This record gives sequence, structure tokens and C-alpha cells, in this order.
Amino acid sequence: MIWACVLVTAAALLYIFHVPDAVSAGPTKTRINYLRERKEVVYENLRDLNFDYKAGKLPESDYQTMRSSLEEEAAAVLAEISRLESGASSREDRANEERA
Repeated sequence: MIWACVLVTAAALLYIFHVPDAVSAGPTKTRINYLRERKEVVYENLRDLNFDYKAGKLPESDYQTMRSSLEEEAAAVLAEISRLESGASSREDRANEERA
């Protein structure tokens, strides 16, 4: 009887704490994918900010400060996306030239 309890307990613990390999390994996120997601978040925040300002929830000074901050962040993200994409396209061009 004790062995049955030990066996059931061991099986339950194994079932609870076992993580399959497919679940534990997530997809790798590249820098460009992260930046694209961040761009969408910043754009959504700008839309929400405009909505809140037009609804009268924010004073003018707060709106201008927050809008300026979000626009600066969006510009930085877009600049880095552009830099990374141009670097990737120039590498592809060089690889195509070498093949020709």
C-alpha cells in the first residue's frame, strides 16, 4: 500500500513539473522584429493619447509633453529599423554580386 502511494505521488509530481521540449523552447526574436512590435505599441499609445486629449482627460501641457516623448521614441525606433533594413539589403546585394 505504501509503495502504491509513493508511486502515485512520484507520477503526480512528474506530471506536474515535467515541461515538454516543444513548450519550453520559444521562437527566437530578432532585433528587427522587436523594433517592429515596439513601433506598433508606440503608434497605439499615440492614438490613445490623442483620444484622451480630445475627450478632455488631459490638460494641454501634459498632452504636449507626452506626445513629444512618444514622437521622439517613434523616430528613434523608425531610424533603427531603417538602419537595420538597409544593412540587411546591402548584405543581400553584395551576396548577389558575388554569385553573378
